Amino acid sequence: MRQAVFDYIKKKYKVSPEYPWSKFGGNAVFRHDDNNKWFALVLNAEKCKLGLSGEGCADAVNLKVDDMFFRDMLIREEGIMPAYHMNKQHWITVLLDGTVAEDKVFGLIDMSYMATASAKRKEKNRPPKEWLIPANPKYYDIVHAFDAEEEITWKQGRGIKAGDTVFLYVGAPVSAVLFRCKVTETDIPCDYADKNLTITALMKIKLLKRYGAGQFTFDLLKEEFGIYAVRGPRGIPNSLSAALKKQEK
Repeated sequence: MRQAVFDYIKKKYKVSPEYPWSKFGGNAVFRHDDNNKWFALVLNAEKCKLGLSGEGCADAVNLKVDDMFFRDMLIREEGIMPAYHMNKQHWITVLLDGTVAEDKVFGLIDMSYMATASAKRKEKNRPPKEWLIPANPKYYDIVHAFDAEEEITWKQGRGIKAGDTVFLYVGAPVSAVLFRCKVTETDIPCDYADKNLTITALMKIKLLKRYGAGQFTFDLLKEEFGIYAVRGPRGIPNSLSAALKKQEK
């Protein structure tokens, strides 16, 4: 399984092992290429030092866990223990002798990779997100924007990436969520500025659903979901997300 771990990391993350200790030549470190942080340490240690019975050595991998509650659950499982020779609050040791299933080991490697990634990489690899973004009908006829075509370009908000979902909130006099769209492309260069608006990047959004002007009004957003202003892109509360999806059904 040690070689399977090496092959998995090489194939998925394009990272080769480093061997920084001449005294422990079999111990290999895997680092991020952008922030140089370790995300895995594959080691061979005496069983007694790992708290195992019997003589000889065992292969294992040290991995980082950000969630302390999840870490406490993991170390109760056979073959997973507090980290050997590393911070035991944030790292675990996972045996590579078959005690822990291969797929589980690979999943924990992915978890450690994200836990140690730079902020930029975490954002790039995060799951799709839902956003509520404002649209001012005084500057653009958003109400009829999708009448002729189902995909349009729109000002890209910070943090939004392809694959995300955006709900367009149309300002007064409409004052309601009118559209659900999928972001299909981002980082389209744009250099536009006037007294009301500055745009440095555009995104493409594809229409998925229309809502009636009386369904998700500003008053409803305020009273039911605690949204008192929509001045820029913001995440969707879980309660609002559920209500929007329920309405579509």
